Amino acid sequence: MPATGKYLVDTNIVIGYFNGDEPIVAFLMRAKTVFLSAIVVGELYFGAAKSGRPAANATMLDRFMADRAVLSRDREVGREYGQIKKALRVKGTPLPDNDIWIAASAIHHDLTLATRDRHFQQVEGLATEAW
Repeated sequence: MPATGKYLVDTNIVIGYFNGDEPIVAFLMRAKTVFLSAIVVGELYFGAAKSGRPAANATMLDRFMADRAVLSRDREVGREYGQIKKALRVKGTPLPDNDIWIAASAIHHDLTLATRDRHFQQVEGLATEAW
């Protein structure tokens, strides 16, 4: 399926891109609009900092993010986060807090979340694609 919409990419998608995962590279090249969550940015920089090549990996991230908008957590995303977390608790299907923030950002901004984590399917109203 060709990428024609707007996407929020999860951490595992960016890592796949850096690892040369061909489906991810191809999809990112065709995607109309790609956004990053501030949460994903933090996870990526944490990964770079703890790696064996922190400076080189941080530079690589800087280049990747230069052409992409980073979505912050604001009051409206926080409101969405609260609703998602409550719904997951009621269903008995918790997710890591960072992933709830990512989902909240995607829902609030009407974006499809590109991820390889299946647990995002537990979030009602969240459109996902596995690249």
